[in-house]
Amino acid sequence: MPRARRSAGGPKRGTAGRASLRQELLQLKVSDKLNQIKGARADSEASEDEGASDVLSHCSSASENVSVAEEGSGSDAQDILSAQEQREDKLKEDIDNLTDKSMKTRVTALGSLRLALTSQVLGDFLVERRVTLTDALERCLKKGKSEEQSLAATVVSLLCIHLGSGPEGEEVFHCIKPLLISILTDSSAGVPARQSCASALGLCCFIAGADVEDLVSCLTVLEGILTVLYTENSGAPPSQHGLFCCAIQAWALLLTISPASRIQKTLESHLSRLSGVLAYESVSLRIAAGESLALLYELARDLDEDFYSEDTDALCVTLKQLATDSNKYRAKTDRRKQRSIFRDVLHYIESAECQEETIKFGIEVMCVDCWARRRMYSAFKEVLGSGVRHHLQHNEILRDIFSLGAPLVLDAAAIKASKISRAEKHMFNSAAFKARTKARNRVRDKRADIF
Repeated sequence: MPRARRSAGGPKRGTAGRASLRQELLQLKVSDKLNQIKGARADSEASEDEGASDVLSHCSSASENVSVAEEGSGSDAQDILSAQEQREDKLKEDIDNLTDKSMKTRVTALGSLRLALTSQVLGDFLVERRVTLTDALERCLKKGKSEEQSLAATVVSLLCIHLGSGPEGEEVFHCIKPLLISILTDSSAGVPARQSCASALGLCCFIAGADVEDLVSCLTVLEGILTVLYTENSGAPPSQHGLFCCAIQAWALLLTISPASRIQKTLESHLSRLSGVLAYESVSLRIAAGESLALLYELARDLDEDFYSEDTDALCVTLKQLATDSNKYRAKTDRRKQRSIFRDVLHYIESAECQEETIKFGIEVMCVDCWARRRMYSAFKEVLGSGVRHHLQHNEILRDIFSLGAPLVLDAAAIKASKISRAEKHMFNSAAFKARTKARNRVRDKRADIF
């Protein structure tokens, strides 16, 4: 009985316990789930805060970098300006030292000016101080000795290269011209001074001699020096060979801008006599005469395409001998240079074809394809030295003379793009070396037929 009553009554005690346990487990699961969701939200908010802080820190660092770069660029500009001011102050000091009582100080100042004018383009700076500088150079030419006069004449040439053919250049040329002629024609003056004056007279007249009278007077003075050379009959003293060489080169430079009437007279009076200079022992003197002969033939053929001289055949025989000269008593470099130049001279006189030469400066290339242009480039190269390429890039006077147009304005990227890499240069040199070796091996082989 009691068992039946218990079974008919409420739920059993074991079933109620199991239900309560299930309920507790469900509550625990629900609470864990809620805690996970809250934790995920908290983590996402924290990650967003960290990301925002990272962005802010990156922006702040970028702004700091920009500010540092701006400060760096400003400091670079200031450094450039300060360096330019220092160079100008040094140039002003050198100009002032040209009037110093000490000859050593004046010579040092002239050497410093020559270096500055060959390596930089200082047209505006020199225009403002041309009167002071011209007066100082006049004093150096008048009262200085041979070394000082030689340096002063070179600085005069450089001054004309910077000032050009305008009124400023003409003024300097007309002031200095009488002194240059006086030293050049003075047999008691030092040979180095006379050489520099001959070169300066030709170059300054070429640049700044606007009147035909200036051109004719300078040609007459230089031809007077050549007349002395002609009358020596290969017996001129070796100490004078440098002077005669400079006079021939300056005279040939002025012939490139001479009128047709003057060229005709020059052909009649100098063509045959200049050929006799090829018999001199001085290699430099022979080369100067040979190049001038090629220039005379070029100018003559510009006037008359069928130009022919009675002495051409004899001249070609002499040129062939010089182009194949192998005398051992001459230096190897002199023999090589002489043969190379006289091969070109002979080739032009026989076929009227000039060997082309390319001059590279920066990303530009200038073609030297005639003897007149070759003489012009050589004249500027002799006075500017290694700075000739810099002046060809930036000096408007030289660019106008060689018809190169206005100076190019290039950025760093364009300059970098124009340069080839080291690997490409190495590959090019390797290929050229292999090709050169193959060509030489064919000639060196004793079994090859060499004509």
